[in-house]
Amino acid sequence: MGAGIIAALVGFTSSFAVVLAGLTAVGATPAQAASGLLAVCVTQALGMWVLSLRYRLPITLAWSTPGAALLAGTGAVAGGWSAAVGAFVATGLLIVLTGCWTRLGRLITAIPVEVAQAMLAGVLLPLCLAPLRALTTPSAAVVAPVLVVWLILQRCANRWAVPGAFVTAVVAAAIAMVAGHRGVRAAELVPKLEWTVPHWSWQAIIGIAVPLYVVTMAAQNLPGVAVMKSFGYRVPWRASMTITGLGTIAGAPAGGHAINLAAISAALAAAPSAHPDPRRRWWSTMAAGGCYLVLAPVSAALVAITAVAPAGVLETVAGLALLGTFAAALSAALGAAEHRIAATVTFLVSASGIAVLGIGAAFWAVIAGLVVRWVLAPRPPATAEAGPEVARDQVRESARENSD
Repeated sequence: MGAGIIAALVGFTSSFAVVLAGLTAVGATPAQAASGLLAVCVTQALGMWVLSLRYRLPITLAWSTPGAALLAGTGAVAGGWSAAVGAFVATGLLIVLTGCWTRLGRLITAIPVEVAQAMLAGVLLPLCLAPLRALTTPSAAVVAPVLVVWLILQRCANRWAVPGAFVTAVVAAAIAMVAGHRGVRAAELVPKLEWTVPHWSWQAIIGIAVPLYVVTMAAQNLPGVAVMKSFGYRVPWRASMTITGLGTIAGAPAGGHAINLAAISAALAAAPSAHPDPRRRWWSTMAAGGCYLVLAPVSAALVAITAVAPAGVLETVAGLALLGTFAAALSAALGAAEHRIAATVTFLVSASGIAVLGIGAAFWAVIAGLVVRWVLAPRPPATAEAGPEVARDQVRESARENSD
């Protein structure tokens, strides 16, 4: 149970800033962003309880951190916040469909790894540059201690580097608030759900739902299955996709963007350090779910504090939280030399932030990467191009080998 609580605390404090930044970027008000953070906390907690009780496995769920980063890079779409909520619902439907229709799952796994990871790396680049930009603003006095604490903890206890940076940011923001005689009203600290009726916009479906679905599957669900397999657990694929998809649909009207199988925090709950007996480790996810339900009401207070904090503080914490994900995505994208040009094109289009026909850069990055990869793919030599004599020799040789 202690391992589950640690997994929840690390998962929450290390990436909640990314969720708030992503929801705000696509048009959410501070109250709607707080509602979205609360919604994903509750839906993933309930999902963990259902899966763990049903299968007695330490199946840990999380919100889609890469998906939230994608939202931060996409920005507002046609139709505003209600269209983004409609895209969240569509994402949940696609996840459920993946669990029920194996052909769709094969289609997602057929997307080249380097293209999907390059798209993710391009989305993350502007967010990872936020701490450097913040150093050139009047908020540098608040941002600098955050960076120093993060660097020290990276050396001493890297698991707690981002949570430590977050605590430092809260303390620095509180000092700045007192010095500037700014405060938070008590009503802003009360958690509540802000409901939004989904609006269906084809630009939001193509520009948000499809990339959010691809990123969630490629960067969260598939690695999550691999992590669990490394500890000897076989994740029930259809049930997991159904629960996370339905949870995404249920949380979308309240502002939740997507929940999925956890990858990094899954290792904390499923490793032997959680319990020597693999059959007992499912209690860790039960504890993690309970911890998220306790953390959920804190969402309103976090949004209220970040709203009055100096500019750049929230973006700095979010950028630091995404550095590891950015490094892993960039390494996977540029690992294969034969597809490096396609990955580079995908990365540049994604990082450019361009929008065509109201559709964000993430979608066009995948299209551009696939086209370049197809054009540059080596073609097998045709037998006819080798000349009739060579062709006849090859046919005879093949027939001889078959007869032998």
